[in-house]
Formats: sequence, structure tokens, C-alpha cells
Amino acid sequence: MQFLANLPFDLNLLPKPVYVVGGAVRDGLLGRVRAELDLDLVISADAVAVARRLATEYRAGFVLLDAERQIARVVFPGMTVDIAQQDGANITDDLNRRDYTLNAIAYNLETQETIDPFNGTQDIQERTIRMVSRLNLADDPLRLLRAYRQGAQLNFTIEPNTQTAIRELVALLTTVAAERVLAELRYLLQTPNSSQWLTAMVSDELLAGWLEIPVAKNFNHRLTQLDRSIELVKQHYPALDRELDRSLRDTISTNRKAIGKLTILLSPDLAVATAQMLRLTFSSIEIQVVTTIINYLPQLLAADMSLTEQYFWFQSVGNNFPLLVLMAIASGVELGKLQDLIDRYLDPHSQVAHPTPLVNGRDLVEYLGIPPSPTIGKLLTEIQLARITCEVSTPDEALQFAQQLKANELLD
Repeated sequence: MQFLANLPFDLNLLPKPVYVVGGAVRDGLLGRVRAELDLDLVISADAVAVARRLATEYRAGFVLLDAERQIARVVFPGMTVDIAQQDGANITDDLNRRDYTLNAIAYNLETQETIDPFNGTQDIQERTIRMVSRLNLADDPLRLLRAYRQGAQLNFTIEPNTQTAIRELVALLTTVAAERVLAELRYLLQTPNSSQWLTAMVSDELLAGWLEIPVAKNFNHRLTQLDRSIELVKQHYPALDRELDRSLRDTISTNRKAIGKLTILLSPDLAVATAQMLRLTFSSIEIQVVTTIINYLPQLLAADMSLTEQYFWFQSVGNNFPLLVLMAIASGVELGKLQDLIDRYLDPHSQVAHPTPLVNGRDLVEYLGIPPSPTIGKLLTEIQLARITCEVSTPDEALQFAQQLKANELLD
């Protein structure tokens, strides 16, 4: 097992027995190697106290995850270790309470013995997601969503009886905290090649209670077109593709490809889509990106924009431009028709896409002898529009142009 060679702590500091459970065991059986390892450990008692001592010993980070259930996290460089208290009299009892057989396998770190009471190893070999029991799924309905997320991440299939149970229990998902639902949805949206699983999730109505209105009937087709547009952009404009893969913020891992899928999942009506995102507790930046797509994609799909229209459009969409390109292609616009706009966006010197001022507000106040007012902002805008049409090109010309506008009272 990969984790045996990379443990950043002395096992003797933990009470015996110590079991590894969950994803690390599953990935070890699959031969999957991760750059950063997440380790889930189960011990028989005092899990939070043990985790705190371990963090103190190695000057590592400590996070209390669940005081009641005795779960805590120790954060080492390159590895996160979650330590949980055993649920039940023994490890088999603990595994019996888990969601799917592929996650109900334990590995004894001391004896190097694998405990697999539900034949999870065989299901992993057969790439199958099978429930431990229907009751376990009902006990924590978030596990219903987790089947689709893990199916996408691992390229597994859901066993028929498990699929039936999920469909029958789907109404329970509305009892789960929105933040937990959002975390699973984000994982799925971020997973490459997740479209078929998003489609299955919509078909099985897993988000129906949260979205409150039906997803568009052409959802699958639109997702397929979005995947096609991602490949086209990756092939022809790798710089745009890199921007699309970048996280929205350091604290939010969601990228713009995921937001594109989310936009297709939501209502096309801005007010309804905003309500859906608020219900699921999406962040303000995620809501802002979806809002930008809904508001400004129609202009990209309509007739060619003038330079003036392009200027205002670029100012409105900002760094959401690559995602708007994806959405436009997915809506049927040929990539070639977007080339001029893409070239402007990729050109840091383009005054249409990336304007740099010839003069500032203080310059205008001093030159024109007028007090600061909204007029200054209007003059700066007019100067920039004149610059992109080559009417002005120097600071002196910009000041003279502003003086002429003011003298002729052309701002109103």
C-alpha cells in the first residue's frame, strides 16, 4: 500500500489497532497514486485527543471535524490525516455502517491485514458501486449523491439494486444540509468526463428537491456540446484553456469549466437561477460568474458587435470571456466567428479588450478647470471610445478631445 512508505508520523504514537479505511485503501487496491495523500484512520477510543497529541508532537495543523462523533484532522505537508473513533464494538461493526462496499474495507497498519466483510475488493476489481445496506443510505442521504461522484471519479458503474434504492430514497436529500450537498456537487462538476454522471443524476432526480424546477430536457445534448467546445478550445487556444482550468479563488477550487456545466444545470432565467444557487449556498463569486453568462451570452450569440459594443461588453465580462466562448460554441457558434474577439482578448495591448488610460480624472480636473463629478467619468469613457476608433492616440490629443466635448456640451 502506498501510504505505508509515506507516513509522516510514528505509528507507535497511536493506540493499537489502527485501521486505514476509505479512499486510501480503495486507491491502493486500484493502484492509483496521488500526489497528496488523504488518510482516514479509525482507532478504538479518544480519537480527538490522539489527533491533538499527534499535531502537537509534529507541529502539524489540527482541525476538530466532529466533537460528538470524535473525528479530527491533522494536516501534515503533503498529507491530511483524519482520525475517527470506531463506530461499534469492533472494526467490522464500523464497516457495517458505511455507504458502499468499496469504502467498507479496512487495512490494519500494524498487521498489514485487510478486513473486507462485504467483498468490496471484488467490487473494486469489477468497478462496481454496491451499497452495504439500504438503511445506511437512508441514515445519511448525502451518500446517494456520493455514488454518482465516485462513479465519475473512478469510472465505475452503480449496481442495479443500489441504483433502485437511490431512486427510491431520493426525496431524503432535501433533509441534508445544503453545504454538504454543495460539496458533493462541486466535486462532481470539477471531475473531468463527468457529463454522463450529471445526466444520470438529473435523470434520477437527485437534485429535484433543491432546484425545485425541472432541468431542461436537452440537458444531455447541451453538456455534450459543452464537452466538444472544451476540446476545441484546448486544441486551438491553450491559453484560454489554462484560464478555464484556474480556480475562481484560492479559497474556492471551482473552475470555469465546472461553472459552465452548472449553468446548463440551472434555469436560464436569472432570478430563478440565482435563487437556486442561493438555496445550495454557492459562493458570491460562483453566482457572479453564472450571472455574467446568463446576462452577456445573448450578445455573443447575436449579430456582430461594433467596436464600441465590444468595448462595453469586454468591460462587463472581464476574465469570464473564455467561459463565454465555451458557452457560445456549445450553443452552435462556429469557433472561426469568434476569432477576432479571442485575438483581442489574448492581446494584452488591445484597447478594446484591455484598455489603458491616456489620462486620468485628475488630469481632466486640472486641464478643464472643473470639479470632480460624474462628468469626469463620462469624459474618460468617451476618450477611450475615441482611442479605439483611432480619433486620439496621445495624452495631449485626449485632453483636447475632452475640452472639445465639454465646450460643445456633447456629453448629454
